[in-house]
Amino acid sequence: MSGIAHSTITLQGRFARELQEMAIPWQAEDAPEPQLLVLNDALAVELGLDPEYLRSPGGVRFLTGNHVPEGATPVAQAYSGHQFGWYSPRLGDGRALLLGEVDSDGGLRDLHLKGSGRTPFARNGDGQAVVGPMLREYLLSESMHALGIPTTRSLAVVATGRQVQRESLLPGAVLARVAGSHLRVGSFQYARNTNNLDLLRRLADHAIARHHPSAAEEPNPYLALLEGVIAVQARLLAQWMLVGFVHGVMNTDNMTISGETIDYGPCAFMEGFDPGAVYSSIDESGRYAYRNQPVVAEWNLARFAESLAVLIHDDQDKAVELAVQALNGFRTQYSAAWFSGMKAKMGLPDLDDEQASPLVDDLLKLVQEAPADYTSFFRNLGKAARGDAGPARGMVLDLPAFDEWLARWQALQPDADAMDRVNPLYIPRNHLVEEALAAATTGDMEPARQLLTAVTAPFDERPGRERYAEPAPDDFGPYRTFCGT
Repeated sequence: MSGIAHSTITLQGRFARELQEMAIPWQAEDAPEPQLLVLNDALAVELGLDPEYLRSPGGVRFLTGNHVPEGATPVAQAYSGHQFGWYSPRLGDGRALLLGEVDSDGGLRDLHLKGSGRTPFARNGDGQAVVGPMLREYLLSESMHALGIPTTRSLAVVATGRQVQRESLLPGAVLARVAGSHLRVGSFQYARNTNNLDLLRRLADHAIARHHPSAAEEPNPYLALLEGVIAVQARLLAQWMLVGFVHGVMNTDNMTISGETIDYGPCAFMEGFDPGAVYSSIDESGRYAYRNQPVVAEWNLARFAESLAVLIHDDQDKAVELAVQALNGFRTQYSAAWFSGMKAKMGLPDLDDEQASPLVDDLLKLVQEAPADYTSFFRNLGKAARGDAGPARGMVLDLPAFDEWLARWQALQPDADAMDRVNPLYIPRNHLVEEALAAATTGDMEPARQLLTAVTAPFDERPGRERYAEPAPDDFGPYRTFCGT
């Protein structure tokens, strides 16, 4: 394992070396007065990094990209993407840099910066990020990790000491992010668009080696890669839906090959159960609404299949046939993962599907009609499994229908303890996230620290944390999020 001895950090440059056509060597802009706002000690240790060093002046400069370890080659990565359905051939890291890969006990993992300054992909952007959105990604990604959902991780947020012009002047920040890799569907779209078959093949081989190594042993490794990505994305989307997570900007450049959640921009956790929930201020048509997420994922995977088709088979018609067969597996795999998860949320993981289906359908109809707070309702249902149906019953409107449902469900002897292990008590409630970000923007990190403490142990009820389990007050109003660019 490559680790750290005080200030000695070893970063590999595998992406930069193997895929030079997609990697522009670049340096982060200087942060005039860097100040560490939050550091993920546990993740640092997991990566073989010394938290004490990362808190030092040299370590903070490393986290902003201003102190590059010897031998490291920071690069801006190239990728394309369909943004709200429209294809952009050249997107790339406009305000981000891949510092390199850390070889830890968990395998090769990217260390990546957001907000580190303009790159050749910046177009009209200033390359900067501000404290609020970077802290949002830290809070949301670490919450998702605690919920057991594959995600990029957040190592640190560092204030740069630079004021950034948005609607007003705001304090600048850099996020240090960790991922299995930052390979996206858009990466493959970019490689395919170059018409460089050798580049596309090397990219696919790189993805197989890092994320889907079993594909290399298959007769058709590139078809197996497609099937592997379909499988991990089907599971990921089911997990999003089961916790009420709305990503908000499911462009193809925001879908990973690893199956990790990436880019927490205009995202939010749904409160009142609403299949049409949209929180992003830029999603005016509802393309990325809660209920549309599995459909959009399937659409994105079709774009991935188009990019890979030339590797899957020399004959175009045969390549399309094989790709379509693989894509047909998405709905089956997604539905199986989601339905299994819903049975677990009801405390009936081993129930026969035929019995479970009407229970699930009838319950979600009652929750939607209310609309009940999605997270609180399932947590209260655990209390009903212990004999206290009052809290859950108080959240629905059609009481006779709920009582009838409750009798059917309780007769099956749901496991309350198992329910509490999968139904979170604490999620990043939107009003609490906004409260934390507003305070941090003025220099007060305490609300963010308190919220982080709650959401990184989401299943364990703790005295004094009651407000972190409560829905937003009525006067919080309709919630809108912004991407922060």
